[in-house]
Amino acid sequence: MNIAIVCYPTFGGSGVVATELGRALAKKGHQIHFISYNLPVRLEALNDPNIHYHEVNVPDYPLFKYQPYELALSSRLVDVVKIHKVDVLHVHYAIPHAYAAYMAKKMLLDNGIHIPIVTTLHGTDITLVGSHPFYRPAVTFSINHSDRVTAVSESLKEDTLRLFDINKKIEVIPNFIDIDRIKAKGKPCERSLLANKEEKIVTHISNFRPLKRILDVIAVFEGILPKVKSKLMMVGEGPEKSKAMEYVKNKSLQEHVLFLGNSNEIDKILCFSDLFILPSEKESFGLSALEAMAHGVPVISSNAGGIPEVNQHGVTGYLSNIGDTADMTQNALRLLENEKQHNLFKIQAQEQAQRFNINTIVSHYESSYVDAIASIQY
Repeated sequence: MNIAIVCYPTFGGSGVVATELGRALAKKGHQIHFISYNLPVRLEALNDPNIHYHEVNVPDYPLFKYQPYELALSSRLVDVVKIHKVDVLHVHYAIPHAYAAYMAKKMLLDNGIHIPIVTTLHGTDITLVGSHPFYRPAVTFSINHSDRVTAVSESLKEDTLRLFDINKKIEVIPNFIDIDRIKAKGKPCERSLLANKEEKIVTHISNFRPLKRILDVIAVFEGILPKVKSKLMMVGEGPEKSKAMEYVKNKSLQEHVLFLGNSNEIDKILCFSDLFILPSEKESFGLSALEAMAHGVPVISSNAGGIPEVNQHGVTGYLSNIGDTADMTQNALRLLENEKQHNLFKIQAQEQAQRFNINTIVSHYESSYVDAIASIQY
């Protein structure tokens, strides 16, 4: 199949999932066309003949206060579909991508081209953007006019049906991890680059938005530090980073907490991590937690959204109520101070991650594409 994938090119979960899915589909022989305003970060280099990138250029017109990205994206989609004879559009995020895809679909109909749309909901487009009264009609319209709709967790599906008047079936296809890629890399770094031999490595990875509760991560680490020598790796960029850095400075924790920024070297950090902390108040799936588990890292998390579908309480880590940093700290110490228990959870985390292996998940998307193409009425 010729498949066009529309996504954000950033470090966020939706962009990572879209990129990894495209790479996996390309390995199976499909022609994949990524369409975005920048090269997706996980593509690194276009060294696969089955992967193509088409940039969306937004002309800067003084007439507009805000440049019309949706209009530019719709026009680019029309061009790519025509030139490359695309079979299906797979858009990640209802707004603006599904909305732009629908406009492209209508423009293509004037040329006798019928293109199906598969829309994958990731979370923010539903729980934050979509739930705002100003955007709700557009989100509802975009979902209901998609040919197939998928959500990355049961929790997100339930939120979508609760918040919007949806008349489309929503299929849950969970996020995934490339287990084979992780196994092939082995141990890619020296542990001493991150921490001393006697120190445990605690990690958090996110986009540092308020809903990630960054200060809760540090509060849990503060409870760990007096009892277990450790370092905290804070990976990512976002609006809460400066506040977190100021807090660390005021608490004189600089030698124990490292802010590493956005990174394409996640494997090099997780391969030696001992614990992963994810105290989010909203999380449609928890992809960063799954990545940690695939490396054998137990997870201390909130019980928000889709996280319990990934992190099994008492098996791969522990779940706590949102904001209960005391309970999270106690659970973290329960593992870090008990080597036998910790090693068991490491094994169980990897076993749980196998359930989300991309080799199993990708076929579900292929079936959605086939169904969407078959559903088009000529």
